[in-house]
Amino acid sequence: MKELKRITLSVFLITCTTVLVSAQSITGLDVMKNVYNRPTGPAITSEMTMTLTNSRGSTRERTIRQYLKKYGDDEKKIMFFTSPADVKNTSFMDWSYGDSGKDDDMWIYLPALKKVKRISSENKSDYFMGSDFTYDDLGDRKPEDDTHRIIGEETINGKDCYVIESTPKDKNSMYSKTITWVVKNSWVGTKKEFYDEDGDLLKTLTIHSVDKVNGYWVILDMEMENVQKNHTTRLQFKDVQIGKSINDNFFTERQMKKGVR
Repeated sequence: MKELKRITLSVFLITCTTVLVSAQSITGLDVMKNVYNRPTGPAITSEMTMTLTNSRGSTRERTIRQYLKKYGDDEKKIMFFTSPADVKNTSFMDWSYGDSGKDDDMWIYLPALKKVKRISSENKSDYFMGSDFTYDDLGDRKPEDDTHRIIGEETINGKDCYVIESTPKDKNSMYSKTITWVVKNSWVGTKKEFYDEDGDLLKTLTIHSVDKVNGYWVILDMEMENVQKNHTTRLQFKDVQIGKSINDNFFTERQMKKGVR
């Protein structure tokens, strides 16, 4: 977050690339490959505010510092919760791989337990820290993991988009399908719908703000809404830096426990 190029963001950061396939011959798979293959820069750091809003309108706010670094086709990212006190020093790390047959490795550190826990494949459908994003949403999803088809073209906020329906090849996926709106030529995802196992709409991801940082398109504001629970998670980014040096030793279980100052 790749879900809208890592949703996430990682989940969380979106960039652009050149047109890879001509408009006359483009397929749903081509569109999603173009989204997936956008360059993101060698390293990214940012500050993130996560706002959770429940069905009664009550909100909880969390601040997070995150770091991401590319290693060829592989990628490592780590995030540290810095406030409030009940989640401070919690950390999450994800290693994703260019090898299409290799799943992400994920870990979470809970300071109350003073232990780093590896996220198993069975637990990747769990929701992350009370948010509306699952661990799987935060990880790497390759275009080959789904069957894609163009089901239409629409204009959103004045931008022409391909509408892509993606059906998981894995029958055990928690989503029966997703529908993604991808801006033509820039290959930036601007909206994504997630459907549950019964085919009903479960969640909608909306990108509210995108801007360029060092020549890359970067998401600055996104929101995931669970329409079945009437619960939302908003992620807002600031102090985004691309190309800043990050030590390789930062992406370790030891650093997860140590945290950031």
